[in-house]
Amino acid sequence: MLALPIAAGPITAPQMAELPGGKVRPLYLTKDSPLTPVAPFRLDVTPVTNRQFADFVRQHPRWQRSQAVALFVELPYLSHWPGGWPSPEQAEQPVTYVSWYAASAYCQARGKRLPTVAEWEFAAQASEQAANGSTEPGYTRRILSWYARPATATLPTVGQSPANYWQIQDLHALVWEWTQDFNSTLVTGESRGDSALDQGLFCGSAAAGSADPSDYAAFMRFGFRSSLKAPYTLGNLGFRCAQGMTDLQGDNP
Repeated sequence: MLALPIAAGPITAPQMAELPGGKVRPLYLTKDSPLTPVAPFRLDVTPVTNRQFADFVRQHPRWQRSQAVALFVELPYLSHWPGGWPSPEQAEQPVTYVSWYAASAYCQARGKRLPTVAEWEFAAQASEQAANGSTEPGYTRRILSWYARPATATLPTVGQSPANYWQIQDLHALVWEWTQDFNSTLVTGESRGDSALDQGLFCGSAAAGSADPSDYAAFMRFGFRSSLKAPYTLGNLGFRCAQGMTDLQGDNP
């Protein structure tokens, strides 16, 4: 039996948290490379769900599975939706099998954008008690324990993990997430023709040269991002949207 589209209506969206900005450690830090500044921004509290993405593709049919251009999505795009739409059981699970192009289009349709790597890492370094939980005993180990778990066929619903210091959920314990500049991680210049590419950033020397070799969880995230291409559609890769404070100028209160 084919699943029926979830009832039409206004596009729903996750709530957003406001973050004051600050600085975040890049993965590779030398004596000549400063901390990366992060301007104040807003970030979705939870990842985008199947229901929310279904609302989007209903209003933008070119992003339905049957109509999406192959240049922008791989074959598995939205393949987990039976009959082309999510089942009721999938509604509040994080949407996956979406490409960078599709995720970007969703965020743009909402007047937002994907978060930068620096913004995502700034939000994700918070524990439940502190803006930077990296020095808390067991914090990194707890994140690594999720990375070590085998993937499951059925994802949990969003919003089940404890909120961090910024009241944001599911940054570590649900799915990997697209970022705006995901492919800038292991290059030092313009990514399409980077003659300054440092080959020492790859393979075994990479962990030894990272800012904090003990933060293997961060290295795994950066390594995963560097393996991606924009059309990829993976069953464990979703997204959430961000908004810079300057993007809000002119918005109605």
